[in-house]
Amino acid sequence: MNAPVSSKSLRRIAKLCSLRSKRWERCYTIVKLRSDPVYAAVTQELAGSTLPVLDIGCGIGLLAFYLREAGFTPAIAGFDYDPQKIACAQSMISRSDYSGLSFMTGDARKGLPECSGHVVILDILQFLTRDEQSALLTAAAARVAPGGSLIIRTCLQDESSRFRITVAGDWLARLTFWMKGSPVSYPDRALFESVLGAAGLRVRVQPLWGVTPFNNHLVVAERE
Repeated sequence: MNAPVSSKSLRRIAKLCSLRSKRWERCYTIVKLRSDPVYAAVTQELAGSTLPVLDIGCGIGLLAFYLREAGFTPAIAGFDYDPQKIACAQSMISRSDYSGLSFMTGDARKGLPECSGHVVILDILQFLTRDEQSALLTAAAARVAPGGSLIIRTCLQDESSRFRITVAGDWLARLTFWMKGSPVSYPDRALFESVLGAAGLRVRVQPLWGVTPFNNHLVVAERE
């Protein structure tokens, strides 16, 4: 499996959105795939695995499509609070030749689909309270199989200018209605170490800024 995928593959994914009538969807896809380092980072973490993936907060399914273009063949299930984004993801599947992908609507605060494999959570923890974050991390950890990982991209709360820029960006996303919720609480490193450590996972945290101004970090919690 190669990471990152080729420009040709990125254009193939974007073309699935370009067939829809909403211009913002295809523009978002092109910008996101070209600039966001998280897709290559997750692909690298999953390289060589045969375990399925549960993508919590999947949006329009870009991670799933990226992984398919990178050669990742196990089943991928996407789960998101926004029915419009799920409808977009499902329509993209119908126009593609990708197999083994599924997308469903649901509220992660009320429960998660069953899974035993890898779990991915990208950019949603800040919309939950501290207690909700702990509950979601615990539920997600329970779905990580032996040899699997819980892979999280999140902004960590600190005193940096990157943190302040990230907060502003999240509020802008809310004001433009791209995100349905407002930021509530940003996690810190201690949350992951305590909750995921108690669940028997080995935790590592590393910056994942790429060329963005945001205070994003990659949290990987592995079960041996």
